[in-house]
Amino acid sequence: MTRSAAIIGGGIGGLATAIRLHHAGWAVRVFERSSHRPATGTALGMWPPALRALDTLGIGARVREIGAPQRGGSLRRPDGSRIGDLDTAAMARRSGDTVHLISRPALVGLLADALPAGIVETGTEVTDGAGRSDLAALRAGHDVVVVADGIFSRMRTAVFGAATRPRYVGATAWRGTVDGAVEALTETWGPGRRFGTTPREDGRTNWYATLLTPEGTRFPQGDLAALRDTFAGWHEGVRRVLDTVSPDEMLRHDLYDLDRPLRTYVEGTVALVGDAAHAMTPDLGRGACEALIDGVTIADRLTGTDDVRAALAAYDRERRRPTQRLARIAGLMGRLAQARRFTGIRDVAVRAATAFGPPA
Repeated sequence: MTRSAAIIGGGIGGLATAIRLHHAGWAVRVFERSSHRPATGTALGMWPPALRALDTLGIGARVREIGAPQRGGSLRRPDGSRIGDLDTAAMARRSGDTVHLISRPALVGLLADALPAGIVETGTEVTDGAGRSDLAALRAGHDVVVVADGIFSRMRTAVFGAATRPRYVGATAWRGTVDGAVEALTETWGPGRRFGTTPREDGRTNWYATLLTPEGTRFPQGDLAALRDTFAGWHEGVRRVLDTVSPDEMLRHDLYDLDRPLRTYVEGTVALVGDAAHAMTPDLGRGACEALIDGVTIADRLTGTDDVRAALAAYDRERRRPTQRLARIAGLMGRLAQARRFTGIRDVAVRAATAFGPPA
């Protein structure tokens, strides 16, 4: 008898789960609230473990082909002087691969195209009560329900309670793309703020900025003017990017994580993956990577046994502690990068840490 899975959310984690289960012969339905694929989004760094997950899904080679390899990087102060360099060659020597940068729309497109038509049901929202596609009905009608509906997951709240809602971490991020290519990541740290650029697969430059600010802050002069004012005294590389930014290609997000780590990612035959399970700030660039690995891992555990509950328990044991550790490190990195005090001591410590290269 064919086993079945309902997946709530057609983003990176949900699609990865669906592809792996479909390849294993499961009947899969993906419920995606949006009626269309994402058309905007900045570059995501695919670290070696995520590339290996993509290999198992059959699209790793394509991501390496079109993605921009990250060829080193540097951390700088607002005047342009160096804090330290990122030795991506050391990562390649350890892991046999390097980070490849690919935009969110391109990655989601590759994942979605790896599934037959009809598996992803767009424009369909799952509710936590009576509705056309409600959670109770999905649980009753499928062997497993995988929740992949993101950081503001309504299904996580429905299953695990209101205490699992996300919290604001005290910072807002802006992101976008500009014309022109850069060879490597450059991130500049200043008191309470940060600015970075990376390459992306289409030969353009991905940029991002973060600023410590109260939740929901709005600037009378508009966000772009506020960013230009905020970073006006910084080195020429930052100013040049902001001078060419178009408001139409700029995204703004207040940053959130989970107030307290979940005690489990599983309840009965329901399991959480990706940001729904371990929402983390973007400071390590690992959120999309971990969602991919979650999807492959949970599918592999489910296809390795006829006992769904045992498989989900194995997934929880394998993924919860590593992802929660990364979420803690991401939060710490954000606080370090945007520190307002003791930045000299921080810079010395960071220079020493980067000498060993980033973790694979």
